[in-house]
Amino acid sequence: MVEILVNQQSNIFHLKNDTMSYVIKVEEQGLVSHQYVGSPLVSYEGGRNYPRVDRSFSPNFYAAENRLYSRDTLPQEFSSYGSGDFRTTGVKVKQANGSNVVDFRFDSYELLDGKPPLEGLPHFYSDQAKTLIIKLKDRLINGLTLCLLYSIFPEGAIVRSTKILNNSQECLTIEKIDSLQLDFVDADYELVSLPGAWANERQLKREPLESGIKMLRSERGSSSHQQNPFGALLRKETNEFQGEVFGFSLVYSGSFQFTFEKEQYDQLRLNIGMNEQQFSWELQPNASFQTPEVIMVYSDQGLNGMSAVFHQMTKDCLLRGKYKKKERPILVNNWEATYFDFDEGAINQLIDEAGDLGIELFVLDDGWFGKREDDRTSLGDWEINEQKLPNGLTKMIAHGAERKVAFGLWFEPEMVSEDSHLFRNHPEWVLQVPGREKSRSRDQFVLDFSRKDVREHIYQKMQVILSQNEISYVKWDMNRHLSEVYSVGRLSANQGETHHRYVLGLYDFLEKLTTEFPKVLFESCSGGGGRFDLGMLYYMPQTWTSDNTDAVARLKIQYATSLLYPTVTMGAHISDVPNHQTQRITSLEMRGHVAMSGTFGYELDLTAISKEEKQEISQQITFYKQHRQLIQYGQFYRLLSPFEGNDCAWMFVSPDQSQCLVFYYNVLERASAPFRILKLAGLSESAVYTNQELGSFSGSELMCSGFYTSVIKKGDFRSECYYFERSEGKR
Repeated sequence: MVEILVNQQSNIFHLKNDTMSYVIKVEEQGLVSHQYVGSPLVSYEGGRNYPRVDRSFSPNFYAAENRLYSRDTLPQEFSSYGSGDFRTTGVKVKQANGSNVVDFRFDSYELLDGKPPLEGLPHFYSDQAKTLIIKLKDRLINGLTLCLLYSIFPEGAIVRSTKILNNSQECLTIEKIDSLQLDFVDADYELVSLPGAWANERQLKREPLESGIKMLRSERGSSSHQQNPFGALLRKETNEFQGEVFGFSLVYSGSFQFTFEKEQYDQLRLNIGMNEQQFSWELQPNASFQTPEVIMVYSDQGLNGMSAVFHQMTKDCLLRGKYKKKERPILVNNWEATYFDFDEGAINQLIDEAGDLGIELFVLDDGWFGKREDDRTSLGDWEINEQKLPNGLTKMIAHGAERKVAFGLWFEPEMVSEDSHLFRNHPEWVLQVPGREKSRSRDQFVLDFSRKDVREHIYQKMQVILSQNEISYVKWDMNRHLSEVYSVGRLSANQGETHHRYVLGLYDFLEKLTTEFPKVLFESCSGGGGRFDLGMLYYMPQTWTSDNTDAVARLKIQYATSLLYPTVTMGAHISDVPNHQTQRITSLEMRGHVAMSGTFGYELDLTAISKEEKQEISQQITFYKQHRQLIQYGQFYRLLSPFEGNDCAWMFVSPDQSQCLVFYYNVLERASAPFRILKLAGLSESAVYTNQELGSFSGSELMCSGFYTSVIKKGDFRSECYYFERSEGKR
């Protein structure tokens, strides 16, 4: 059920679905106030009308008869800079007279069936959604209109964005424009965010919100390893299974900022948008500007309830193409097996081993192009390295086809090596400030993807490789962040647009590429999970979760990633031990159980493992194929958090509740340790579920009483797997 109810008499808009209501009101003087967001309401009659009280030092309207009404205290849907609201602003526009003060007031509204697309930007889509557009106009600049877009989905989310139109005769400069502003009348929330680092992405952090401003942001030109574009507000008592939580994510792959301001009266303002320090935009007469989208989710069923909506929205209303609902193949990547040191014979050996084990896809990683023998050369020269591969890719691909192993390839299209033909021919094609030293990072520079000529050249090179070879998979990597962000040839007055134009150029490239090659499974990567965001998932339906493949480290990374992103989007592979990132030694069983909880694969030398290891890998592959649909498209529940203790557990439940798969992990063994009871979730209470080793239980018993994990197994870094299937009959 999705409704947008409009009360013309009281100027109230009520957006509602089965899980939430969102209420807006047009107040006197044309301000648009936020009234309520939370559990669904049967109706709304104005119980949250904001009290009129004189608040000292909070400005009033010039024509007001009293001092009881101020935009400095009113919970607003969007605030105007410099007009008497001293809290964080949603929009700031510089005018020809030098002023950046604006004053947007309500003008009109529009209702739409469905969800309109955003041109040039990734976006959610649905024919079942309903959309409200509230139009505000500036009081002075005739023709300057701000549109607040709200789309409510039956899946349980609201998607918001902002569009500004300049129908005046004046050239304006947008200095800031957020995608969402939301004012809460109380600030009694804690904040959950996902900070991290390379090989340590998305580490769950929960903290109280103190008075003043708290900011989550990236200034790296991408969504980054260091801070994911996600935040959740939740009550102190909220946990995985109960309590109120509001979750937010920006559908954008560039620099961003989330600002949380707890103000003087203990109200909370949240602003989400592009990073204002790296943004300005010239808005010519008769032009418009559209912000990225924000998805907002409300749940009164705890963090698992919030995640369920995020996962469903991503799978049903964001992912596109052939692999939207298709099972993802099991792959092996040659990187940790060979690094740059390989030839056709070595690759064919790996393909042979992959075929024998039942692996479905071989991925040739870095080193197949140009003169690439290390990471200091040849990025940008996307021609096959004939010294390594004198027969090109054709014979290897044909060899793989004989073994029923498809072929994939690694690219890093946004980067260029200084030691490359491309850089020598076009040094002006990299981001750089004329006359200033360029920063090195991994001995590579960033190509200026805001330039069409750069994109066209790289596209043509990729197009040749992909059209002349039977490539089933592409891993798109990005191994440094943006510095010296300046576009040679762009007017100096417009350099503030370069960050955003880079991202728009990337999206333009990806839209064209994925449209021309719809059969290819694209996986995004940025030194692992450095650009794991909803914007990239719109074009590429899965992301390499982290370069860190250590099973213990991956427990936290994958657990926290699942707050927002569904399992089917998370690349997760088994690698060799000692692990190449941590030097830790874990069992093949535990590595398998962790990696199976995603899009499954291997990152090790299949020619160097023992007969016993090959047998175990073959069994893993058989098991994953049997349960792949359940893992990739079932309902996911987090049961035990690795951030709170020594163990971790999660599970997958089929949509019809007929089967579930549970993984339990114990990190470090303890002497005289207490026994662990594991309680499940998401099952039918009255159904009977059977596990071949444990026996049969009602769903209510498994969820409320639970069962003991193994008391026989001992040792560090161990894991257990439990499969339950619904039996005939009820209890």
